[in-house]
Amino acid sequence: MSEDRRHQLGKAAEDAAWRELRRRGYRLIARNWRCPLGEIDLIARHRGEVVIVEVKARADGTWGGPELAVHPAKQRRLSRLADAWLLAQRLDEVPLRFDVVAITLDDGSGRPCLEVFEDAFRHSA
Repeated sequence: MSEDRRHQLGKAAEDAAWRELRRRGYRLIARNWRCPLGEIDLIARHRGEVVIVEVKARADGTWGGPELAVHPAKQRRLSRLADAWLLAQRLDEVPLRFDVVAITLDDGSGRPCLEVFEDAFRHSA
């Protein structure tokens, strides 16, 4: 897959993820927040918590669900990014959770399958 196609897929997946999260009552704080450590796909508020959202998409389920790509090393990286964002916002003790939105583009049904994993993993220091 070309880099351009991968970028288009990523943007389309984030758009679909945000539509679903908004439907569920999330309020957007930031999208594609970047710092030298990397990027956070979506940052939102939901039920009184700040939510760091990782969006993962796969063309099909051949290698398992997209959520499997959020392995322990990725979780640690997202935790460090969350700490950087909190520091940049000058926030200390805020309720924080990590959600994963997994999107499989072709699950055999002819339409994308989107699944939201709330509180997918714990913040690691």
